[in-house]
Amino acid sequence: MTLRETDATSTSMRGTVGRLMLASAAALILAACGHLVPSPGDDPLALPAESLAPPAARYADAVEQVRLLARNLIIDENLPGVSIAVGIDGDLAWAEAFGWADLRKRVPLKPGTRFRIGGVSKPLTAAAVGLLHQRGLIDLDAPVRKYLPGFPEKRWPVTTRQLMGHVAGFGHYGGGEASQINPDDGLPIAQRPNCTTVTDAFDAFADEGLLFEPGTSCSYSSYGWVLVSAVVAAAAGEPFLDFMDREVFAALKMQDTRLDAPGGPRGRHGHSVSKRANLYFPAFAMNTRLGLQDAPNIDHTCLWGADGFISTPTDLVRFGLAMSRDDLLKPDTIELLRTEGRLESGQPTGYGLGWFVRRVPLKGRQVRVIGHGGSVVGGSTSFMTFPDRGLVIAVTSNVSFAEEAVRSLALAAAEAFAGRE
Repeated sequence: MTLRETDATSTSMRGTVGRLMLASAAALILAACGHLVPSPGDDPLALPAESLAPPAARYADAVEQVRLLARNLIIDENLPGVSIAVGIDGDLAWAEAFGWADLRKRVPLKPGTRFRIGGVSKPLTAAAVGLLHQRGLIDLDAPVRKYLPGFPEKRWPVTTRQLMGHVAGFGHYGGGEASQINPDDGLPIAQRPNCTTVTDAFDAFADEGLLFEPGTSCSYSSYGWVLVSAVVAAAAGEPFLDFMDREVFAALKMQDTRLDAPGGPRGRHGHSVSKRANLYFPAFAMNTRLGLQDAPNIDHTCLWGADGFISTPTDLVRFGLAMSRDDLLKPDTIELLRTEGRLESGQPTGYGLGWFVRRVPLKGRQVRVIGHGGSVVGGSTSFMTFPDRGLVIAVTSNVSFAEEAVRSLALAAAEAFAGRE
């Protein structure tokens, strides 16, 4: 396997040449104005790398293969860096970080560097719901206003199960981050100065009407998961973060996972979060290959358990491994959360309660993959579990709009590690 491959120019690419020339010109203008940060480099072998511990000899070939892919990906996609962790049959098999936490100061990433994980916060929050459900404190099919009587009544009652499955009818960040040209657009919930409690975030969407009758359609909604976070706090009878920190993160020794805010939700928010990688954003056209800039200083505290956590691939693998055992949740609760939902019409949604449910090719066969992706301002994450293979993989990068890149690396790692015992 070569470290790099020469890209072939195809006929289908010729129609994009004009647009790419304009994009490149714009990137040069940005560079002249001082907006661009340095690139990660042009030599994959020169990138810094640090592993948590030497992998077992039986995984050596797989590790070397994925190392080459990771280095190649950083250069080809112009990513600041990537961090990856792999768990197999209940144990952490490998964790390594490549590239830069800070491009200007040339500070290398480490396996313990924290990243914004965006939507991967949802399965973590789902675990808290699962705990409260199996303790008899949350009825998934009761109206949400049973737990949040102050939340405005809607045309139809909405349940926690519907919120968790994205079938409740709530909207999502003004159309979703993927539609943004300016990263400051479409995130009114993130522009609030501070959220002391989960309910402080409600003003951004509480008065909006439902997009459809719950259960009749599926529309991804992080606003709905802010409500789920509030349901957790109400059912637990304590602040959301207190319950998450004690009952989920501490219980699973996820010491690097927390809300993305220095000093907690009452602190001042910005980029100075302990052990977190610097945040980057494509300089033009939402394409990392055209250059990187510092991500805007958008506060993610009010995103709570929807998109607000920071973590490491190692912590995420610990969590994924716990979902294959009864370390935290009972097997029937895990099955409840990770079973694909259906609309009233019977159509499958491709989503459980906090987890995407898919099938992908692996070693020549279609296998189940249950996980989540995350794309937020300054971070991209792919988190995958392969229950039938005992395999868990997490990949992160400290730049927006790199979710496809980190997903491709996660899938390649799954292919390399599957069957290696």
